[in-house]
Amino acid sequence: MNFRKRIAIDLGTTSVLVFTRKDGVIINEPSVVAVDKFTNSVIAVGEEASKMLGRTPGNIIAVRPLKEGVINDYVSTEQMLKYFIKNAVGNTIIRPNVIICVPSGATQVQKRAVKQAGLKAGANEVYLIEEPLAAAIGAGIEIGETEGNLIIDIGGGTTDIAVISRGGIVVSDSIRFAGDSCDEAIMKYIRENKNLIIGEKTAERIKKEIVKISDEDGINVKGRNLFSGLPQEIIVYKEDIEIALSKVIEEIANGVQRVLSTTPPELVSDLYENGALLAGGGALILGIREKIEEKIKISVSIADSPVTAIVRGVGKSLNWMNQLSKIESSELELTRKLLENKESLRRY
Repeated sequence: MNFRKRIAIDLGTTSVLVFTRKDGVIINEPSVVAVDKFTNSVIAVGEEASKMLGRTPGNIIAVRPLKEGVINDYVSTEQMLKYFIKNAVGNTIIRPNVIICVPSGATQVQKRAVKQAGLKAGANEVYLIEEPLAAAIGAGIEIGETEGNLIIDIGGGTTDIAVISRGGIVVSDSIRFAGDSCDEAIMKYIRENKNLIIGEKTAERIKKEIVKISDEDGINVKGRNLFSGLPQEIIVYKEDIEIALSKVIEEIANGVQRVLSTTPPELVSDLYENGALLAGGGALILGIREKIEEKIKISVSIADSPVTAIVRGVGKSLNWMNQLSKIESSELELTRKLLENKESLRRY
């Protein structure tokens, strides 16, 4: 009997979710690490570190180790993974097998960095699965069917758009407009139009809360006046945020349109029948579903519990670890052969 635990990790730019077959989603915390610059030691990880963003003394910095879906700070990523893996499996000498999802546009170098970080963080074996595939599985789509399905996974750092058929990605694109871009757009709009400077956490709160209120109601926002430098409180309405997010949402809609324009005609006809599926935390952004639907002329629906759809999909893949390993090996072998062919042609 194999006593080695298996865990699934959605390693996102904004948050990290951990799934086990026994308990489901057991961890959902911000992907933030607080480090002491003088000693290079990790002080806090996750929720505790997130509370330190913008509130720490000079010697402590709270950082997001991932940027645009890939590792930006390798050491901090390793420490963060170590913390979450230990929390998931507890005190045990048997190292777990881990599946981690990566953006569809990640390079082989970026994928290798994720695997190495996972192994150094305490995993026995690390397997990778692309985010759109995981999102489709988590949403209950039968990815092995010949019919095409359009998945739009809007995370914190990237939006992954993919057409899936027969268990693989036929056409895909990964764009750098997503949840974090929306936060930046809200901060910029409020600074330029309301003369108020706010932080990332406040912008994120506005983005999440604005969808829950009516058009007449507003959200109280506190910050620093741009000119006087003094504390100030204003009210922000839905109309303001719609204007603030319009350019980012337009870029995401354009990205979806580009993927459709390169999709084989046979699969496009399937997409008209099946529609498109939104997943990830960004699926809940104000007005995004309607804008994409208007742009691509295809019905767009939001996955059940879109925030956890990806990690649930990764979790369902825990039973397919051997197959994932074979797929990854075949991809590496294909890449190696292509490089060898290019090298031989160059020599002649």
